[in-house]
Amino acid sequence: MTTCVLAGVRRDGSLPKVRAAGLVLAAAYLALIGWLMLRPQYVAWVDAPNLRPFATIRADLAQPDALLAAHRLGAGLALLAPLGVLLPMAGGRVAVSGLGSFARTVFAGLMVSLTLEFLQTGVPGQIFDVDALLLNTVGVALAYLAVVPAVRHRLRRRAGAARRRSQGPTPTIPRVGIAP
Repeated sequence: MTTCVLAGVRRDGSLPKVRAAGLVLAAAYLALIGWLMLRPQYVAWVDAPNLRPFATIRADLAQPDALLAAHRLGAGLALLAPLGVLLPMAGGRVAVSGLGSFARTVFAGLMVSLTLEFLQTGVPGQIFDVDALLLNTVGVALAYLAVVPAVRHRLRRRAGAARRRSQGPTPTIPRVGIAP
């Protein structure tokens, strides 16, 4: 498989170094999140699981302390948000459909969040909350939209410029054997 030496982009449009870094960082981040979210919490009581969408979000917004509500909602959005950047980075492709990449990334974020929520049901002091699932997924989508399209555009432009520099000027071939 030939590669463009100056840009580091393979013919299939992938960046091997970015992909390797993305895989390592995504694995490390998921291990950290798993360790943080699946630890037992010893509390005097545990609330019932929340299976009604937006119930916890409404309760947070109804609190008189707006800073506490913003902190809780922001924590839900920020928990898995780095996956919105790390998952496309682990894919390592520059030339890819934006909508398809967005859909894959958000779906993968949803599945990671769902897995964490289901695993939490077996941990003492942890409960299933459908609103945490929604907030985590929206956080992944917002992080993707904030970072990935701009970075991919810059990488595509850089790879195109490197390709043009490496090719040089177009050669001209003199017509041999044709009399003027």
